[in-house]
Amino acid sequence: MIIGLALILVAPFLIYPVFVMKVLCFALFAAAFNLLLGYVGLLSFGHAAFFGGAAYITAHAIKQWGYPPELAILLGTGFAAVMGVVFGYVAIKRQGIYFAMITMALAQMFYFFCLQAPFTGGEDGIQGVPRGKLFGFIDLSNSLNMYYFVAAVFIIGFLFIWRVVHSPFGSILKAIRENEQRAVSLGYRVNRYKLGAFVISAALAGLAGSVKAIVFQLASLTDVGFQMSGEVVLMTLLGGIGTLMGPVVGAVLVVSLENYLATSSLPVPVVIGSIFVICVLLFRRGIVGEFNAWMDRKRG
Repeated sequence: MIIGLALILVAPFLIYPVFVMKVLCFALFAAAFNLLLGYVGLLSFGHAAFFGGAAYITAHAIKQWGYPPELAILLGTGFAAVMGVVFGYVAIKRQGIYFAMITMALAQMFYFFCLQAPFTGGEDGIQGVPRGKLFGFIDLSNSLNMYYFVAAVFIIGFLFIWRVVHSPFGSILKAIRENEQRAVSLGYRVNRYKLGAFVISAALAGLAGSVKAIVFQLASLTDVGFQMSGEVVLMTLLGGIGTLMGPVVGAVLVVSLENYLATSSLPVPVVIGSIFVICVLLFRRGIVGEFNAWMDRKRG
């Protein structure tokens, strides 16, 4: 963890800062999604609604209402949490593929709402979002200031997820994942714990989307589209479900491939899809999951 923190601190001096900021935003998004899939066992195909919904709210609050960035981010994150309550309340009583399909249907409804709503800018999105000044004096138009703010948000979000996973609440979530009926027999109100995890995951996904909107000064339909939900699933599976670092590694891999293949003649979705197939065949636990398993065998 200390090595990772050191890499984050020196990264903007070694790599293009905007690229690293994008990686950090998507790493937090994937880590939030993994909290639900990896530790509760719930597969959501609608997490783009929280990511993109928060991005729209944040962008609109800054550009149209003149909110400072910290308040706009809080507003976007709160909006994502409220959406998480609504989506979770509707979907949480179902399991397996039924849960996944309900979340996807709700997210698609929200996508078409964003397409038609006047404040979202339709297919053009909300462009030219001013970064503003954090707490009134930190100018986020400066790339280094913006970078270290994004890094701080990622670190705080990641540590929060770590604390949730290693708390009694997290232990109950893992018990539900392993054997839900046994958790019910022990007296736990399983649906309440599932809903709590769903709302936390939605809020953190919204936090990532809010920060991303400020970094790129844009909120668009891409942020709420089904492809975005698919990408975060891919990041989590590639990195390793149920591991804290897995989604981060998956996000680095996917964003890097998209960035460096964009200027080539190779079809990006085909290349990423091929890598995914190879990883599923050779690394069924994901990259970090296989590494952890190898380390356990080596110690044994």
